[in-house]
Amino acid sequence: MPGGKLIRFALVIEYSGERYAGSQVQNGLPTIQAELEKALLALTGEEIRVNLAGRTDAGVHARGQVVGFNTTSALPEKTFVSGLNHFLPADISVKTAKRVGLAFDPRRHAIKREYEYFILNSDTRSAIRHGRAYQLAGDIDVEVMNDTCSLLVGEHDFASFASSVEDAEMSTVRRMYEASVRREGDLVVVKLVANAFLPHQVRNTVGALLKVGQGKMTQQEFQGIINLREFGLAGPSVPACGLYLNKVYYGNNVEEGF
Repeated sequence: MPGGKLIRFALVIEYSGERYAGSQVQNGLPTIQAELEKALLALTGEEIRVNLAGRTDAGVHARGQVVGFNTTSALPEKTFVSGLNHFLPADISVKTAKRVGLAFDPRRHAIKREYEYFILNSDTRSAIRHGRAYQLAGDIDVEVMNDTCSLLVGEHDFASFASSVEDAEMSTVRRMYEASVRREGDLVVVKLVANAFLPHQVRNTVGALLKVGQGKMTQQEFQGIINLREFGLAGPSVPACGLYLNKVYYGNNVEEGF
């Protein structure tokens, strides 16, 4: 019950973004944050505001989104997992809950984010993967896409891969730790790991890589897009349905998530 000592929890959550207008609260629209706060109220009796490691757009999914919140509830970690899953809709689930220090900030303390983008490379649609992957027919040269990914690794100004930035003073320099493309049957999977990402950076990057894989752009032209540093130059942006926030890394405890 409310009224005890203030403590802080972190959750690792998984969700399908298909029904939601994004992760952050928006007036009159269904969001991941709103559902979490509604479930926390039902479980603890407290009106709790949560904050997330990263913002995901409408239709984007997550396997390892991290959420932080303060509470005076004395419920144990396991009860937060089972209790929240009881009150949450079926397309949002809590995987783990862990008590953390009051200073823990899931966004500011994250050192890396890992995203994957799934392309269904098939002439026919998939009922099972509907809303979970971007269907694209025709030949895709995965090897040349993967080779092009080496141009992304390291510290670069990725302005060309962003739609815009909210703050004109915001730096568009990011460090890309890993970039790769692989094929798994009829799926083409693009994996990107960076310290942080600009708005729509992943989807615009995948769009540009696909143009290389389809023979519509050379690697030299791709490098030129990086060098020009002009907002919206890369792309076109691929649909949100294929994008997953896989994992958020914190310090040395990357396997535990915090």
